[in-house]
Amino acid sequence: MRVLAVTDDSGAVTEPAWLARAEAVHRQLRPQLPAGYAARLAEVFANGGRMVLVVAGNAVVGLALWRLIENTYEGRRLYVDDLVSDENHRSQGVGKMLLEWLETKGGSLGGNALALDSGVQRQHAHRFYFREGMHISSFCFRKVLK
Repeated sequence: MRVLAVTDDSGAVTEPAWLARAEAVHRQLRPQLPAGYAARLAEVFANGGRMVLVVAGNAVVGLALWRLIENTYEGRRLYVDDLVSDENHRSQGVGKMLLEWLETKGGSLGGNALALDSGVQRQHAHRFYFREGMHISSFCFRKVLK
């Protein structure tokens, strides 16, 4: 397995064939993504999102969608929108590879923290995050806008 960046630092897609292969794995976490996957991701990339994959041969076995955020309480942080391992490759080191890559990238960009939100129903993911040294630092409150 190896880690492969799909976007460059400007958000340009450098690996369009790999982006297409990532869709099925990404939908395991985000089934609500629209039918126009590449177009939707282009919007996300234009607004700061970046993508990295873990690949095995010609298959995508995991992905992370991330961005760099500057705020008043942490300074610079690498925020992870999505982190998913293919359901057929869980507990095989894919998530660990992604987190290690994200930590290294965040550090190289001058980040002070690595952060993500995880739905309250995702207990297996939470055990993994705790095992990898992450902790719950705050609550996330949300209200749907009309």
